[in-house]
Amino acid sequence: MKDAQVYKANALVEASYRLSLYEQRVVLACIAQVRRDEPLTDQKLYRISAQEIADMSGTQIGTAYQNLKSASERLFERRVTLHTAPNGGGKTKVLLTRWVQTVEYDEGEGAVSLRFGTDMVPYLSQLTEQFTRYALADIAKMTSAHAVRLYETLAQWRGAGERVVSIDWLRDAFQLENRYPNIRDFKRWVIEPAVAQINEHSPLWVQWDQRKTGRRVSHLVFTFGDKTTKKPKASSKQKRPSKTENSLQGALFGIPRAIIEQNAKPGESYDDAALRLLNESKRKRAST
Repeated sequence: MKDAQVYKANALVEASYRLSLYEQRVVLACIAQVRRDEPLTDQKLYRISAQEIADMSGTQIGTAYQNLKSASERLFERRVTLHTAPNGGGKTKVLLTRWVQTVEYDEGEGAVSLRFGTDMVPYLSQLTEQFTRYALADIAKMTSAHAVRLYETLAQWRGAGERVVSIDWLRDAFQLENRYPNIRDFKRWVIEPAVAQINEHSPLWVQWDQRKTGRRVSHLVFTFGDKTTKKPKASSKQKRPSKTENSLQGALFGIPRAIIEQNAKPGESYDDAALRLLNESKRKRAST
């Protein structure tokens, strides 16, 4: 599975669901097999073996065998809640569906085959806009399901270098329900380990901070970039950027980051939102 790429509609990246680490590995390894040059149907079976999982994640083959069957069985029951249609289709009725409709486990070969659910197909195939792409190897060595989800959330806005998310949205997307109600526990058991693993195993470096609404911590601010670029050093002596400098950081097509973030639609990536705003501006100028 060398050089395998994962393509997901942004609506699926932002969907509400919970998968264990091994369930994530199985699903993503199968998504990475979806061909970009042909339509996906709900009759196609995708196969992944324990050996491939072990090679991909750097785990022992015995551990991979042990977890593959139980993960595939649980996967059949897993649900996902989607709020946006694929390919920039805008908001849709809340769609509650399943990841897969069929799971086959071959005990003799230690392999599982799955068939994606009918409703999932448009979010994985024939994606022409508003999708996120990353290498399967980016998340293969991670040992936290939260780290995988957070990495996808940041990869969606990779061109921006910063993403602000509300804690309420993050809790819903990760389906944490009543777990970690205390913000300290949430940061200690969810955010801090996820950021540490992204920094250790992925091509991105990540820093984060928090924002308050009143006295309550309401949002998290993630600053990130490719490790091939220089990571900024935090310094209390650094000159505080002006409002003009702040507005130009992350600008795309000459559109300030703040404007892009303010006008981005649900499911849009940073680049998609900037391109749409640019085209809208051109149409307005042409009509005047």
